[in-house]
Amino acid sequence: MFGILKSLHIIFMVTWFAGLFYLPRLFVYHSRATPDDRVGIERFKTMEHKLYHGIMTPAATLTIAFGLWLWLGYGIAGGWLYAKLALVALLIAFHIYLGMLIRDFAHDHNRHGHVFYRWLNEIPALPILVAIVFLVVMKPF
Repeated sequence: MFGILKSLHIIFMVTWFAGLFYLPRLFVYHSRATPDDRVGIERFKTMEHKLYHGIMTPAATLTIAFGLWLWLGYGIAGGWLYAKLALVALLIAFHIYLGMLIRDFAHDHNRHGHVFYRWLNEIPALPILVAIVFLVVMKPF
């Protein structure tokens, strides 16, 4: 039973992370679109909305749900687990922040340039992912 739960958890987690990495890349392209390219801008808005609301948010919700279920099944032990949960909370905050940026783009109120979104694409999620994997595999404390 827990093998299936682990597999589902991994599938939803990978889906969520793919969205966390891809959505800022869409923001890079969207922020570089010229104001007279209304068709392109509307296409980006649609893609961002569908990715966030149709794929990322359900995957994040299911990742958290299956993670809690696994946590309850295996027990609560080890300081590494609390560190991992703190990192997951950061990922949830990052997810919510991306949703706020989508809202800004949807109302044509983008306040950042493509360089900001390039940094947003690379910096926040990758170190957190590496740290979570390290904590889960090594269980250092």
